[in-house]
Parts: sequence; C-alpha cells; structure tokens
Amino acid sequence: MKHRQGASVLISGLEKCTNLSNLTLNLSKNQIGDKSVSGLGSGLAKCTNLSNLTLDLTWNQIGAIGASSLGSGLGKCTNLQILTLALQWNKIGTSGASTLGFGLKKCTKLSNLTLYLQWNQIGANGASSLGSSLGKSTNLSNLTLDLSCNQIGDEGASGLGLGLGKCTNLSNLTLNLNQNKIGAIGVSGLGFGQQKPLSLIWNQIGTQGLCSGLAKCTNLSNLILHLNWNEIGAIGAQGLGSDLGKCTNLSNLTIDLCGNQIGDEGISGLGLGLGKCTNLQNLTLVLQTNQINVIGASELCNNLRKCTNLLNLTIDLSMNQIYQSKQLKGKCIKAKRLVALKVYQ
Repeated sequence: MKHRQGASVLISGLEKCTNLSNLTLNLSKNQIGDKSVSGLGSGLAKCTNLSNLTLDLTWNQIGAIGASSLGSGLGKCTNLQILTLALQWNKIGTSGASTLGFGLKKCTKLSNLTLYLQWNQIGANGASSLGSSLGKSTNLSNLTLDLSCNQIGDEGASGLGLGLGKCTNLSNLTLNLNQNKIGAIGVSGLGFGQQKPLSLIWNQIGTQGLCSGLAKCTNLSNLILHLNWNEIGAIGAQGLGSDLGKCTNLSNLTIDLCGNQIGDEGISGLGLGLGKCTNLQNLTLVLQTNQINVIGASELCNNLRKCTNLLNLTIDLSMNQIYQSKQLKGKCIKAKRLVALKVYQ
C-alpha cells in the first residue's frame, strides 16, 4: 500500500469490522504521514472488541500529530490485552511519545505490550511521560520497550525508571536504551521491578551510582544486564556486586561487562557480592577485555563457590591476562551442585 488512497480504503474497511478481536497490520515503508495515521487511529477506535493487535508502521513519515491521534484511537480499544506497536524510524518526537503513552494508559486490560520507538527524536520529557503513563497500566505483566537511538539522557532514564517501577505486576521486562547519552545518574534510576533484561550498550555509564536501585529489588529472580563498553571501572563493578548481593532471590543471572576496565579489584568485588546470592542456579559472566589477571579471576572463583545451589556456570575471560585456565576451573568446580562449567580464555 504505497498511496494515501490505499490507506483510506483500508481505514474505511476497518471501521466496519466492529467485531474484530485479532488484527495484524504491516504498513511499514509506505510513506504514511500524520493524516493517514490519524485516520487509522479513528478506524481502530471503532474496533472496540480488539483484544490482540500487531501494528507495524516502521519507516514512515509519522510525526507528533499522527502519534497523538494513534494513541487516542488505541485508548478507545478498552478490551485490548496484547499490543505490538512498531514505530521505529519515524519522527514522533517528545510530544508524540508523551501523547501516545497518554492513550495507552487508558487500555486498562493491557497485559502484554511491545513498543519499538527507536530513532524517533524522543527527548527526556518524552521518556519520562511515557514511563509515567505505563506506570498506570497496573495489569501489565510483560513489557518490551525499545527506545534506542533517541536523546533521553539521564533525566529521561530516571523518569522512565520511576514510572515503570510502579508496574507492580510486571514479571518480564526487556528494556533497550542503547545510544541515549545515559550517564551514572540515569542508570542508577533504572534499578526497579522484577525479571529485567536491561541493555545499556554504548552509553556513558560511570562508576558512581551504578544500578544502586537493584538493591531494592528483593524479589528479583531473573535478570539480564548488558553493560558492555561503558566506563564502569573497578569501583562500579564493586558497587554492582554489592547491589546484586542484596537480591537474594536471584536464580538466573547474565551480566555482560565486556570492555569496562574493571581489573582485579573490580572482579574481586563483583564476586564478593555474587557470593551472597545463595539461590543462584544459572550464572553467565562475560568479562572480556577488562585487564583482569589470574589473581582477580581466582578471587572470583573462590567467591562463587559460596553459591551452593549453582548448577550452570559460564565465565568468559577472553582477551584478559590469564594463562592458568586449569587452575581456575579447579577452583570453580568445587561448587557443591555444579553440573555444567564453561570457562573461556
């Protein structure tokens, strides 16, 4: 559908489908602008029985007005439970993200939400407002939110975290905030909730306040942290370990700290904290290119032996300064219940 006339025909047809409950629409790369997407929003508003909607509007010409109208229309789909909305590579901006969120918070039955909003010129206020709106979606249990390649910064990340922290029923969260100029203050505001895969690759995360909010997540059981190629350093790694050590219900943990110059001191502190996670069963640590020597790696293994319930352990120490893999494996393998061990050097 490459012409506005085609979009109009589609909208006209949708308005007549009042009993529609499941709908998938792929309208990517169609030069759809604000006028057409506003009409689409109006059409969807009349599909009040919709419970499952997938809408792909990638690579169009949608701005703030179009996003606002789309949000308004979706807000009238009060029976919506599952929504996947792809709006990446448009120009909805801060205002569009805010009004889109305002509409979505009216979908009170929404339990599964996937939002792709990367490359949309969204600023701090847009991310904060979106987080505030989603925080009022009390039935949300599964959320995937991709805001990579925008301009949300520290303020936006903190505001987003504050809002999402109010999603008390959230059990699965995938959050992608790559390339958003987020520093230590912003990442510290993102320590919230339950079962969080968190991707913060290629930002400017320093050592101060690194994920301090994680210490409050006492019910956290599944966590994936991608923090590779930042500026975490030894102190940041130690702080991260300290925070994670307070998440005593953690059973599945993956941490990627590749390229952060954490060194022996940092890896020892990280291990000290992880040793307090006595319920850990599955642990993956990616520690490539971190100036780690055999002393730090040995301390890590010694501390991990305190995780008496550990079943599967994977440690990637490649591109460091370690040459005694057999010795390290010997220390790790003394963990009481360990059944699978992989150490890469």
